[in-house]
Amino acid sequence: MSPHPDTRTEADDVRRFWKGLGLPGLVDVHTHFMPERVLRKVWAYFDALGPLTGGVEWPITYREEETARAALLREFGVRGFTAMLYPHKPGMARWLNGWAADFAARTPDCLHTSTLFPEPGVVDHVRDAVDAGARVFKAHVQVGAYDPADESLDGAWGLLAEAGVPVVIHCGSGPAPGKHTGPEPIARVLARHPRLRLIVAHLGMPEYEDFLDLAERYGEVRLDTTMAFTDFSERLAPFPRRALPRLADLGDRILLGSDFPNIPYPYLHQLHALERLDLGDAWLRAVCHDNAARLFGLPG
Repeated sequence: MSPHPDTRTEADDVRRFWKGLGLPGLVDVHTHFMPERVLRKVWAYFDALGPLTGGVEWPITYREEETARAALLREFGVRGFTAMLYPHKPGMARWLNGWAADFAARTPDCLHTSTLFPEPGVVDHVRDAVDAGARVFKAHVQVGAYDPADESLDGAWGLLAEAGVPVVIHCGSGPAPGKHTGPEPIARVLARHPRLRLIVAHLGMPEYEDFLDLAERYGEVRLDTTMAFTDFSERLAPFPRRALPRLADLGDRILLGSDFPNIPYPYLHQLHALERLDLGDAWLRAVCHDNAARLFGLPG
């Protein structure tokens, strides 16, 4: 598996995948677009094997400029994607949200994405983003190093639950644990806001079964497939095969995520990793398109 695929050939193969399922394309709820200087710092962190990468070699497969990355997703047939961006300190969220609103305005196939951070004014920041048309939020407990159950965020979670705006949240302890990662902190949030539409990134890797528990307990909890089941992740944090029936039963709340462009393998490999679970074409159709299309009101 080449880390530098021929993108034209790969695009043909990706399109062949979803056409074979009878789909109009893919919806990917976990792709990263952010200000170029911020993204380059993220790439430099991966290149340096920073602590939050788990110290694992992590080559960036799609190290292209912004317009080329968006164009490639369109070539793949991704008809809806996100701009997962996140602050690591106070004062960043409002600025990032302004950038993301502009990006969404010039990129109509990107779901308008916003973010948040536990700081003074966070409820106002979130309300402003929702009023500006944000359709999904990103929260990164690992990088932000904050407790999602922090009282300062309570009003923000309540606002998002009331508005029905989904939140993609990295709260599992992979690829490296943080002070507030794992199922317990986010379980406290859900106990207070059971209608919050949380999308747990990476299937909650490596605490897969604990996050499946939460999805079974709360009807608005979903999980995205980002990096799960790939050869890369299976070496580091294999998904327990005993839990596959539970994954099948939650087939209406599992969403395709990829982590594009920050992945150490071709995009197609994520799709093949899902296919080889052998959970059936109906499950794949739901995961790769229909669940997210329904959640975000995308046309059929």
